[in-house]
Amino acid sequence: MKKKSKLNLFFSYLLIILIGLVLIYPIVWMFFAAFKTNEEIFGSTALWPSAWTGAGYQAWMEANPGSGFWQYFVYQFHNFAEGWVGVGQNSYANFFWNSFQIVIPTVILTLVSSTLVAYGFARFNFPCKNLLFAILIGTLMLPNAVVIIPRYSMYADWGWVNTYLPFWVPAALAGAPFFVYMLIQFMRGLPHELDESAYIDGCSTFRTLVQILLPLMVPALFSAGLFQFMWTYNDYMNSLVFINSAAKYPVSLGLRLSLDGESVVNWGKMMACSCTAVLPLVLLFFAAQKHFVEGIATTGMKG
Repeated sequence: MKKKSKLNLFFSYLLIILIGLVLIYPIVWMFFAAFKTNEEIFGSTALWPSAWTGAGYQAWMEANPGSGFWQYFVYQFHNFAEGWVGVGQNSYANFFWNSFQIVIPTVILTLVSSTLVAYGFARFNFPCKNLLFAILIGTLMLPNAVVIIPRYSMYADWGWVNTYLPFWVPAALAGAPFFVYMLIQFMRGLPHELDESAYIDGCSTFRTLVQILLPLMVPALFSAGLFQFMWTYNDYMNSLVFINSAAKYPVSLGLRLSLDGESVVNWGKMMACSCTAVLPLVLLFFAAQKHFVEGIATTGMKG
């Protein structure tokens, strides 16, 4: 029986590894493609760049007499260096700065506003609570394509187009119902006795939220923050609609601008820029992985 259990465990890990390799292969391919030429990207199925082989090194040394290994090593990253320059007066440093100007305030405002709204729904009774909660859930069913035109009309009238206010203001007003619902479900799993004990000790409702409930909500807040960071950072549609100045473009639009700005596309350089654009998301996910998984696993659980 013990041998059978170990065998099942082995096949389970093997299946997980195989699925993981399939899922991560596009990212690995993108990284290696950043060191290839257009001819090699479209003319070869090999994952490993030919420039990294002995023959590739020998050919480069013959074409560049007097150069050493260090010069060869630095040259391999020329696609990253050229891609970082960007298009026109807009480098990728500017695109990243614009992305973080959009993403970081949006994430912070979303967490604050969603927590306050979720606290109200999860812990208090007030008139029309069920109706308002039903409306909240109903807004989850609305696709972005349905509301994008009315939103643009309003923001244009208010002078918000080509600013970051269309991202910040909805976040400050709990305009992301998914995160409100997610935090409501998590908060419902926290015992009400915690609130009652805090009230007995003289805590106000706001102090109870800040000092008692928030420390217990860290996993859910990490999960909501990570989701919002990824969705806002990768957002192409809203950025394209509400921002019309290249100087204010985030990374998602900067990649497209780089593609449009060249008559002959250097796909190796594009892959290098894409690798750079994906890097913050990968680092953030691995840094917050523990809290992210815990928040997803415990959201909606009772007791």
